[in-house]
Amino acid sequence: MRAIAVSTFGAEPALVELPKPEPGTGEVRVRIEYAALNPCDWQAGQAARGSPDPGPAPRGFPLVVGVDFAGRVDMIGRGANRFRVGDQVFGRIGDAQASVRAGDRVSARADGPTGRAGTYCDYVTVPQDSAITLVPAGLPLRTAAALPSAGMTAAQILETVVLRGHESLLVIGAAGGVGSCLTQLASARDVRVIGVVRGDEHQRMAALGATVTIDTTEAPLEAAVRGSCPDGVDALVDLVSATPGAFAARAALVRAGGIALTTRGVAAGATLPADVTGIDFRLEPSPVLLDVLAAGAAEGVLRVPIDIELPLEKAPQALDRNRTGGARGKTVIAL
Repeated sequence: MRAIAVSTFGAEPALVELPKPEPGTGEVRVRIEYAALNPCDWQAGQAARGSPDPGPAPRGFPLVVGVDFAGRVDMIGRGANRFRVGDQVFGRIGDAQASVRAGDRVSARADGPTGRAGTYCDYVTVPQDSAITLVPAGLPLRTAAALPSAGMTAAQILETVVLRGHESLLVIGAAGGVGSCLTQLASARDVRVIGVVRGDEHQRMAALGATVTIDTTEAPLEAAVRGSCPDGVDALVDLVSATPGAFAARAALVRAGGIALTTRGVAAGATLPADVTGIDFRLEPSPVLLDVLAAGAAEGVLRVPIDIELPLEKAPQALDRNRTGGARGKTVIAL
């Protein structure tokens, strides 16, 4: 099968051929039709290359890129299973998911020359009780593929910062996949969203429910936020700042008693105001949450802005584009 993978330390993600995986007991094999790009995809590639600011270190090679997918079940493993061949499904593979052994089937074993299975490929095997669920009628597979990481992250973030209505939420990186979903979900709760972007996104962010949009290429962030919330915001969600110092500077805009959350794992090392709670967010995927998000998308309550669709062979360029901040909304990979 075709796959975008890092083959060894120091290598760039590239198109390779790998054996088609076979489902084990309690697993399904999915013929992937769409995968969605997330920052963790290029971060994993950086870790494999030994680059600065890496993501989690890979367990072995080949390291197949990607975590989000949508497609059709084409084979069922042994044992009880809640899916059937032909089912349209979507989901997210986990960090401890199946791995690829050259010349063999996908296996969950950690011994031997194994590599991590991803979703930028033609087939993937996943446990039937993991973060995978049916695609509801009326929801295109292309849209479903863009939901898992961005949608579940946004929904769990909103629960973590405990905003129920009429509070203010500052979102750094609001134009991306997570930011776009978070803006909509927060706005639906009557939360006042201040979206921070780079470039002219005012019209699009307003359509997603943002009360205020700040373009950092036009105005200094601190002055613009203070102009909207003189006493500080109730909560900060920083999807961008990659260092403790940068995150701490953003957290200074949070009022006393507020919350500052980061998805970049830098809160623990940041010096925050004593009266601001810092949180390093970690996603906990579940099929139940996928069902809720899919229903919202199918009903038009949650829109998933897709920035661009590319064929599999263009995925390495898409990873570079996302890494350098050139993406708006979600990038999907068509297989």
